[in-house]
Amino acid sequence: MGKYQELNGKSVIVTGAGRGIGLAIARRFVEEGCKVMLTDISRGESDNVIVLAERVGSDVCFEQVDISSKDQVEAMIERAVRQFGRLDIIVNNAGIGEIAPLIDVDEDSYDRQMAVNAKGTFLCATAAARQMLKQGRGGRIINNASGAGKMAPGKALPLGVYAMSKHAVIGLTKALGHELAADNILVNCVCAGIVDTPMWDLIDRETARIKGLQEGTVKAAAVASIPIGRIQQPEDIANMIVWLASDDASYVAAQALNCCGGLVPY
Repeated sequence: MGKYQELNGKSVIVTGAGRGIGLAIARRFVEEGCKVMLTDISRGESDNVIVLAERVGSDVCFEQVDISSKDQVEAMIERAVRQFGRLDIIVNNAGIGEIAPLIDVDEDSYDRQMAVNAKGTFLCATAAARQMLKQGRGGRIINNASGAGKMAPGKALPLGVYAMSKHAVIGLTKALGHELAADNILVNCVCAGIVDTPMWDLIDRETARIKGLQEGTVKAAAVASIPIGRIQQPEDIANMIVWLASDDASYVAAQALNCCGGLVPY
């Protein structure tokens, strides 16, 4: 039995749900009794959530989507409405990161990261908003922004373009949140910290290579800086996102909320 009974039967799209944070978010919504569409550029580990859904009797499907494509995003929304009858919640989690100092970033790398993290989140959020406005019953749009959207990682972690793109997600959240609040479509974003996912393994490996350090030392130093004293798990973010989707967060709009173990100071 889920913690938030009001979520039972709600329809949800989770982007970037093939692994890591998105997979944990999708799993948690299934546990809450939601109908869930998992989307990603590749299937990844999504079958694990589909098996869980079959066991508990939830309606779940997977859709291969490139969120940087307007046509594919609009088709994703249409498929979810056909499958579930409506769209109540979308979690815009899909994102990529590439590691390089800004002065070394080439245009292709910049375009890739901005296309997925900024443009893709924009396309998904606005397409979902149009559907929710058409339904006339409100909804929730929740973006995964990252602590890098508030505080650039700096010289120690060469993630400049990633930070730029996540700052854009926070700007989108605030602007769209103000536009839609009166329609009871609540737009918020979550700013995570150092999460135990394959992406952080990539950050560690590539940063160590650039700086000539031993692999593992970058991640260890980052974890040591977390006030709460442990690395963040994908489930920590899933907990925050499900709360934002619940009635307990019915007065939260246009906010960038930290879920980072105390790492981000504002």
